[in-house]
Amino acid sequence: MDRVCLVTGGGSGIGKAICKKVANEGAKVIVADLLLEKAEMVSDEIRSEGGEAVPIQVDVTQFLDVKQMVQKAENVFDRIDVLVNNAGWSSVESFLESNESTWDKEIDINLKGVLYTCKTVLPIMMKQGYGKVINISSEAGVVGAASKVVYSAAKGGVISFTKALAREMARHNITVNSISPGVTKTPLLNELESGKPGLIAKLEKLVPLRRLAEPEDIANTVCLFASYEGDYITGQTLSVSGGITMN
Repeated sequence: MDRVCLVTGGGSGIGKAICKKVANEGAKVIVADLLLEKAEMVSDEIRSEGGEAVPIQVDVTQFLDVKQMVQKAENVFDRIDVLVNNAGWSSVESFLESNESTWDKEIDINLKGVLYTCKTVLPIMMKQGYGKVINISSEAGVVGAASKVVYSAAKGGVISFTKALAREMARHNITVNSISPGVTKTPLLNELESGKPGLIAKLEKLVPLRRLAEPEDIANTVCLFASYEGDYITGQTLSVSGGITMN
């Protein structure tokens, strides 16, 4: 995969797995994260394995910050072929117990962050005459999730945005797709498990394949959309959930 990939939220969890996977496939990677030290650690791992990666700090809720990140990335590699909007955050609480500050944070990170990066990167892809946008949504955006109501709304917005943007960008040879992971083994899930022992085992029973997703499962799907084999796929949302949405 001789491409330049920009991955937001690339410092841990699913984002880290995506960065390492595309690097292993031959891509040059911009590892963008709110925490620079995490982005640097992932970049160091990629370089130690013979890959090429550059860490950049970014707050995706700040439009100016996103513009500066994209400018730095373009200065280093002269192009951006693949944008993976992976940065995300959610609270776990009932809607009636939540407050406006939490709603704003979930919408700013999960939805507006995607708008900011696309607004900034797409002109570069249009100039190149080629590009791929891959938005990491969630099964919560497909079927809804109790205790994650506003997060579900934001992720549902990402799915609709993906479809609409794919229609606009098709004439420029730019594909836009989204991936909806089910519950995935990330550091956040481990934190929840420590407070609710047995949570993971309960969740696994809900999945037809009887296991939760590993970050690498999502990364593998990103590679499908990012590769030449995925050039004729656009406007799609692919569930990577072990079949849980069949229930």
